[in-house]
Amino acid sequence: MAKILLVEDNEMNRDMLSRRLERKGFEVVIAVDGQEGLDLAASSLPDLILMDIDLPIIDGLEAIRRLKADDKTKHIPIIALTAHALAEDRAKSLEAGSNDYDTKPIEFARLTGKIEALLNKSDKE
Repeated sequence: MAKILLVEDNEMNRDMLSRRLERKGFEVVIAVDGQEGLDLAASSLPDLILMDIDLPIIDGLEAIRRLKADDKTKHIPIIALTAHALAEDRAKSLEAGSNDYDTKPIEFARLTGKIEALLNKSDKE
């Protein structure tokens, strides 16, 4: 069972997404801000991280940069999640080091396709 770290400050989004991921068979670890996301990534070493961009304490882009700069966590695939759907927002998240990007509101089938693609890719590396 793959472990996913969900870093999301919005309680409704967090609850909905974590329940749906658990029903798909994933183990879900939850952080509510960027600092907690960094701490949990280092301590739980998830198979994949879903990182909201608009987060308190440390924003998602900075958290992604720090995760990718750390030897312990740089291998973990990250999907950036944001309500901002502009091409420049996607570019910023990829530039920060995310492996993929998805917009809110979440289209669950699309997101799980991205999750499975990244997990399959990392299994082969």
